[in-house]
Amino acid sequence: MSEKLIIVTIDGPAGVGKSTVSKKVAAATGFTYLDTGAMYRAVGLFFQEASVDLDNISQVREKLDMIEIELFPATDEDSDVGVRLCGEDVSEAIRTPEMAMVASKVSAIPVVREVLTKIQREYGTRGRIVAEGRDTGTVVFPLAAYKFFLDAEPRERAERRFRQLKARGEEADYQELLRMTIERDNNDRNRLVAPLKQADDAVLIDTTALDVEEVVKQILAIVNG
Repeated sequence: MSEKLIIVTIDGPAGVGKSTVSKKVAAATGFTYLDTGAMYRAVGLFFQEASVDLDNISQVREKLDMIEIELFPATDEDSDVGVRLCGEDVSEAIRTPEMAMVASKVSAIPVVREVLTKIQREYGTRGRIVAEGRDTGTVVFPLAAYKFFLDAEPRERAERRFRQLKARGEEADYQELLRMTIERDNNDRNRLVAPLKQADDAVLIDTTALDVEEVVKQILAIVNG
């Protein structure tokens, strides 16, 4: 049997609380936080700005070779991980609901997943990371020692996103957010390459009725146990 990697994977659909939970788990364990979703959002932004035809695989591959993505630590525990795209800070530009939808489409392209999975695995070679995404426990780090899958009802996830956007002073339409949540779930779960699913050896945590601290407590009890 292959040796397990000292890596914590936290997968799940959009709006389930993965990012917040992952950052808190990383802070509590001293591990490095790897936001794989931010990487797909950055690729999506690059393709959008370059008017890349996502059905043209040769063009996609050509543009991929031009992309440079750098993740840097968040300014505080409540902030998202920072992202530089080809040297430009795009941390805020990639965090819109629209870019989430673009990222979902981009992540379904095999060559994109191949390139980013390779980069993500390089981050994990030294171990001691908390990897958050949709396939970190199934595809990126199948030998991770600790795997978790977070889930919650779509309406609750849309409500959380609605409150988050309003707190930032941004306009938000709950019904539109719910529609996008359900559509993204369908896209992510039914794509042919690395679909969103719970790893066989992952611990399922339904966060619908739990706050962040309760979820973090459950994860740390296993990781530190």
